[in-house]
Amino acid sequence: MKRFALLFATMLLPLAAHADIDEESSAEIEHLIHSIAVSGCTFVRNGKRHSPTAAEKHLRMKLKRGKRYVSDAESFIDRLASKSSMSKKPYFIECDDAEPVPSGDWLKERLAEFRASDQATESGTKVQPEKSSG
Repeated sequence: MKRFALLFATMLLPLAAHADIDEESSAEIEHLIHSIAVSGCTFVRNGKRHSPTAAEKHLRMKLKRGKRYVSDAESFIDRLASKSSMSKKPYFIECDDAEPVPSGDWLKERLAEFRASDQATESGTKVQPEKSSG
C-alpha cells in the first residue's frame, strides 16, 4: 500500500509544480484582474453585458478553477481571460462609446503598460508629470 501511495504521489508532482505561479506573474495577473474591476468598462461574455466587478469575480473564479492551465500572465490571458471555456466565444471589453475590444487584446495592452511602468520604476527613469507654472 505504501508503495502505491508513493507512486501516486510521484505521479502528481509534475502537476503540482506546473500549477505554481511565480510571485511576479501572480502580481501581473492580480493587476490585470484589478484593471478590469476599476476600468468602468463593460465586460461582454457570451453576448451578455456584465459590470466590471462581475467581470472581476468571474475571472477570479476561472483562475481558481483553472490555475493548472496558467504559468504566467500571458497564459492567464490566452487560456482563461479571452474566451468562454464552455461556448468558446470570445470575451469583449466595452469602454465608453468605443467599439468593443477583444478582452485578450485589452488585457495585453494593460500588461504591456504595467511592465513598462514597473521597469521604469526599477531603473529610476519613470517620467514625472510636468508641473504647471502658475
